[in-house]
Amino acid sequence: MAVTTRLTWLQEKRLQHHFGGKQFSLLYKASVHEFSSENLLEKCCNQGPTITVIYSENYVTGAYLLDSLQEEREVPVILFALQETEISEYKTGSHRLETLFYDMYRDAFGYRVDIKKPPAGFWMDLGNKRVAMSSKVSEELGLPQPCTTSFQECEVFRCKDLLDERKEEGVIVLKRTLLFAMSTYKPYKDMVHQIRILLLGPTGAGKSSFINSVKSIFRGHVTNQVLVGCDATGISKKYRTYPIKDVNDGQCLPFILCDSLGLSEKEGLCAEDIVSILKGHVPDRYQFNSMEPITSRHRNYIHSPSLQDRIHCVAFVFDATSVEQLSREMVAKIKRIRREMIKYGVVHLALLTHVDSINLITVGDFPDIYSCVPVKLKLETVHRKLGFALSDILVVSNYVSEWELNPVKDILILSALRQMLWAADDFLEDLPFE
Repeated sequence: MAVTTRLTWLQEKRLQHHFGGKQFSLLYKASVHEFSSENLLEKCCNQGPTITVIYSENYVTGAYLLDSLQEEREVPVILFALQETEISEYKTGSHRLETLFYDMYRDAFGYRVDIKKPPAGFWMDLGNKRVAMSSKVSEELGLPQPCTTSFQECEVFRCKDLLDERKEEGVIVLKRTLLFAMSTYKPYKDMVHQIRILLLGPTGAGKSSFINSVKSIFRGHVTNQVLVGCDATGISKKYRTYPIKDVNDGQCLPFILCDSLGLSEKEGLCAEDIVSILKGHVPDRYQFNSMEPITSRHRNYIHSPSLQDRIHCVAFVFDATSVEQLSREMVAKIKRIRREMIKYGVVHLALLTHVDSINLITVGDFPDIYSCVPVKLKLETVHRKLGFALSDILVVSNYVSEWELNPVKDILILSALRQMLWAADDFLEDLPFE
């Protein structure tokens, strides 16, 4: 049977995040491998940085060792206490192993010494299930007195960076695969030359940033061609269509991203304009007027749009950090727009941006982002509030302030784009035969 940790998911993420974004691998569990310092050292020596977690009745304490456990060598130690979701720490400096484990503390003749004052401000007696801290350490960690307490369990984890070398290689391979898939993609039965993907969503949700992010990946460097800002009324005032060029051959890729005025409770993009965009009547660079939708009298109105002019997929863009705060008016508006899309047979997905700003989520989580509990909760929120199927909700982290491309971010963006193209294929396949 697999040995599993006693840490909850939230506790583990708090500790991983606190100590710089680490991946924990359980090496030793006292209740399985016996309460013995000798057994602990046998399992954990020369394993790189480790974290020892001690479970008392009311709180969790432990020690983070910044270097490998090795006898006859001093190791930098950080003591910590985890109470509910708050972590406090105390840096004790570097210490030898025998000052940390009571079972190893012996005098010059080899006899075990009874410790009255822990040399490192901390020691653990595994055999008797006791842990002791000096008054100063207990005070610094916000722990109650007395300084010596019993515990029920002890675990030791190997600590590695969340993205180790093997994972990084896998990410790079996946990025290459996705780039090749995008560059060789052909719309369903060549019915159109380029898929048109319309981005809709509240002002400031990240529509323009997503377009910049896609452009950046295919250019090979971060670009900000599409204006992005924090104006309450949004930056995008016009309907814009953005072809994407592949830096390798300079050719346009088989999809176009379409930007629009943001949605708001009272003003913003009106429902009539959305329908006109979906049908292909709205020309590139059309200036929106929230009080007066486009009509056939407009000089650039497209009277007889072809299938190429129509929208083939819509992505509703939301800020993942604030999706719970969508107003009732905004939720009702989005649901009305979705009903119109269903009426016209247009497929649509949800796209959550700023996933890297969700509490406890780091770039190292991106390869397995959909299995992270905070992200799952966001997906459930969108599903519950707006009615999107869980499989139709995508997450990305846009390029906003970075100067360099990150392949882990790229795979999220490219994976979301691939899902949009597949959805567009479903739309084309479902069109009535003409």
